[in-house]
Amino acid sequence: MVQFEVPAIVPADPHANITDLLVERVKQTPDRALFSVPDGEGWRDITAAEFQKQVVALAKGFAAAGIEPGDKVGFVARTTYDWTLVDFALFYAGAVMVPIYETSSAAQISWNLSDSGAIAVITESPDHSARVAEVRGELPLIRSAWEIQAGDLDKLIADGASVPEDEIERRRNIAKGADIATLIYTSGSTGRPKGCVLTHSNFVELTRNSAKALRDVVETPGASTLLFITTAHVFARFISILNVHAGVKTGHQPDTKQLLPALGSFKPTFLLAVPRVFEKVYNSAEQKAEAGGKGKIFRAAAHTAVEHSRLLQEGRNVPFGTKIKFALFDKLVYSKLRTAMGGNVTYAVSGSAPLGPRLGHFFHSLGVTILEGYGLTETTAPATVNLADKSKIGTVGPVLPGVGIRLADDGEIEVRGINVFKEYWRNAEATAAAFDGDWFKTGDIGSFDDEGFLTITGRKKEIIVTAGGKNVAPAALEDPIRANPIVGQVVVVGDQKPFISALITLDPEMLPTWLSNNGLPADLPLTEAAKNEAVRAEVQRAIDEANKHVSRAESIRKFTLLPTEWTEASGHLTPKMSIKRNVILDDFAADIDEIYATPVNTTNVSLS
Repeated sequence: MVQFEVPAIVPADPHANITDLLVERVKQTPDRALFSVPDGEGWRDITAAEFQKQVVALAKGFAAAGIEPGDKVGFVARTTYDWTLVDFALFYAGAVMVPIYETSSAAQISWNLSDSGAIAVITESPDHSARVAEVRGELPLIRSAWEIQAGDLDKLIADGASVPEDEIERRRNIAKGADIATLIYTSGSTGRPKGCVLTHSNFVELTRNSAKALRDVVETPGASTLLFITTAHVFARFISILNVHAGVKTGHQPDTKQLLPALGSFKPTFLLAVPRVFEKVYNSAEQKAEAGGKGKIFRAAAHTAVEHSRLLQEGRNVPFGTKIKFALFDKLVYSKLRTAMGGNVTYAVSGSAPLGPRLGHFFHSLGVTILEGYGLTETTAPATVNLADKSKIGTVGPVLPGVGIRLADDGEIEVRGINVFKEYWRNAEATAAAFDGDWFKTGDIGSFDDEGFLTITGRKKEIIVTAGGKNVAPAALEDPIRANPIVGQVVVVGDQKPFISALITLDPEMLPTWLSNNGLPADLPLTEAAKNEAVRAEVQRAIDEANKHVSRAESIRKFTLLPTEWTEASGHLTPKMSIKRNVILDDFAADIDEIYATPVNTTNVSLS
């Protein structure tokens, strides 16, 4: 059994809780800008001391409203400064937040609030409040509901003015390391979401150790980041807390359509994103170049960038000709992309799904080192991550200090350490099934190289076994196909079937630009685009490219281009944009049956 384990580099403190991280930060650098909020065309800084003052004032409001230590409070909101303000105020009040995705349906909100036993709920907008109101009759324990946009945080602060400071200090010190800090419900790609009990120690110890491991990213002078992925997800939640501990200035932009302007004005030094964001940045740049008649130049620049980065990673000499081309493209292409991201981005932390070596090498040549990592809600986010001084593109890095990973006989990744959750809330059966002793069974399949770098190859439950007995990991085919600008999502199918095939959707954001660049009407509806021969040929090209990297038995022989989108609203994606494979296989069973109704006369494999 392969196993890598790294001791913690910061001594554990079983008495510490998350509030201590803010207290320590204020003691060290009270005047350092810890947050920045939109202010007209620019940003207004909020110091560590000012943030703590606002946190205490809101915590007093919660106390005055009857929130007691240990009470569960639901929270539905977008990624804004108020999110982290509420988070820390609830910690200071001794309460336990139950974060809920802002895109959750009324039924999902009802489940999270009822299963957790929440006694209050905070929403951001009238839309969120309406969804809560829809199921309020199913939630007899909810006795208070507050809405941020209705000014309720200000009202809470005003009502709590008479609560003594000593009371908040008492409350914030009640929780010890082993106590519950938050209850985060899994996105539920299969079955009903389970509540993950994450403790204060999970966050405190992982934060303190990760800050040391990632010191080049978070502890450099002037470090800053712009959060735009949902803070209801453990990935961004952990980074928010890490930033408070490390003194990183954090801004927020909940509207991803405004991301580029926000990056341009905020100018972060590092980013936190999922692979789909990096794909969008690349594809948008490519299509913009295509529209301007410079598509050939962009593709040549991208090829040179990837080649240049690969040579450097492999420790080989870069040929003189490649150096010349790289310098030229740096002026023509790379510098413009750096500017578009604000001009200061040096690192980008990527998680939730495999990024793929091509994009990793491309951004590396832009001067942006993508530190791909791996983790789950159950591991308080990262278990492994590439480090500034120890990084390999195409892997999710080495294990973090305080964490151990071993591979079971079938390749399943198992984790133990400071970051592993306590249990599933009120679900002893699921908790028992998830552990082998103190090792959490992730359900993911992976492999280590000799230096301890982990590579994720797929989900254990998603491995396809063809009728011929061939084991196929869908991600190896899906990720490169999804990198094509017009492809939205991909699901590879073929379990117990004679060959591998795929269900594919188009990307409605990128499609109009591609259509226009290829002499087709930009407003072509999805239903017509899915039948268009030029569109189908482009998708086939992406499939042929993916097929080059697998054996013939694993290659995609047929595909169906669906005239629809898979979204979170349609029930086919999780809030972090992962596909709900089982739901898709059920909902599109007829399309799959049609694929296999006729035999394959061609391999659909490009051998060039």
